[in-house]
Amino acid sequence: MLKNLLIAAALLGIIFYSISDLKPDGSAYARQLQKARTEKNRAFRQSPDSPLAPPQKAQFDSLKYYSPASAFVLEGRIARHAHPDTTLIQMSDNRQEKYLNWGLATFEVDHQPQQLRLYVKATGTDSTLFVPFTDLTNGHETYGGGRYLDVPLPKADATTLQLDFNQAYNPYCAYNNEYSCPVPPAENRLQVAIPAGEKAFHE
Repeated sequence: MLKNLLIAAALLGIIFYSISDLKPDGSAYARQLQKARTEKNRAFRQSPDSPLAPPQKAQFDSLKYYSPASAFVLEGRIARHAHPDTTLIQMSDNRQEKYLNWGLATFEVDHQPQQLRLYVKATGTDSTLFVPFTDLTNGHETYGGGRYLDVPLPKADATTLQLDFNQAYNPYCAYNNEYSCPVPPAENRLQVAIPAGEKAFHE
């Protein structure tokens, strides 16, 4: 199962990097985002690494998303940890997995200050930062267990990064209870709504 998750993560990474450099308010961005979403739908229907069980695949049409919103492509200021400490993140099956607490991103939503902790796997070999989070849409329009963002690792001298919530996605647990997924830690529970990215999955 771990191999399948890594393959799926690589696929999503390719999709992510195809649109990460485009401006969110442009038609090219919207087209690329729609293309990525269409490709993800195809992978969910056809790929052997899809998180959907065979009966789910037979009934699956498409995932549900908010429309692209430039208001939720945000610039975050980075506070890096020079020597990231190892932290344990709770998994949905009550296990714990090791991550490195890479740093902190601070930003604003509707003029309200927010922050999210940024993680990488404890191996330190990830090419993206892992950002698990919850917000006030969870349990209503989005998956109750929270969502994830993958953010390209900033350059060593970078002081900001882009948080594109249009690319927020559900953990595999949202589709299939057989998966074990990281639970967003308390520090990443946003007290604002983020109506962007993937919505709740309904069979």
